[in-house]
Amino acid sequence: MQEHLIELQDIYKIYQMGEVEVRANDGISFSIDAGEMVAIVGKSGSGKSTIMNIIGALDVPTAGKYYLNGIDVGSMSDDELAEIRNKQIGFIFQQYNLLPKMNLLKNVELPLLYAGVGEAERHQRAAESLARVGLGDVLKKMPNQLSGGQQQRVSIARALVGNPSLILADEPTGALDSKTSREVLDFLKKLNAEGNTIVIITHDNSIALEAKRIIRIHDGRVVFDGAADAYRKEVIA
Repeated sequence: MQEHLIELQDIYKIYQMGEVEVRANDGISFSIDAGEMVAIVGKSGSGKSTIMNIIGALDVPTAGKYYLNGIDVGSMSDDELAEIRNKQIGFIFQQYNLLPKMNLLKNVELPLLYAGVGEAERHQRAAESLARVGLGDVLKKMPNQLSGGQQQRVSIARALVGNPSLILADEPTGALDSKTSREVLDFLKKLNAEGNTIVIITHDNSIALEAKRIIRIHDGRVVFDGAADAYRKEVIA
């Protein structure tokens, strides 16, 4: 039987704030298969960012199991987590996180540099990744010479360059106007159609509805997990 790409089993993340116990994640379980496009949605304080950090190997649960590609991530050391982040997960951030003093090619090369890929191969793969997002003719430009939408496309190229198992997009349109947001969402859908697994983290129902499946988090628990059409009828109506 094929394993799920992502499998969360009864995940808890508990913080002690003085005498108060805060359950940011309070028994979360779900799985995501390769090739899915899923939105994890919830209001500020719902626990969605905490579960994103666990999925992205940026944090580990207090209790429960997290498997990525069948590998138990939840019990890994910091060095092992860093390797998982570098080799298996491509991150797209709201604020792009591009290095202002590096040109586009060098920004996109960074994950490959950390992975120990040789210079010639880094250049080639980064150039191909930028071409894939429509920026193959501006490799030497600096981030501040681009529009917000173009900068987000550079961050998508950087996420793709290592051929990750998972693309994790944290509020990917949060800093963009509506027209540019539409372009970025359409591009994420195109990547999904090409077989990439996309998980979008958002507080915005209109963004979540762009995914095929929606997981809603409230007070640290999953309160909805199903198709976007059902979410529109059951939650928003």
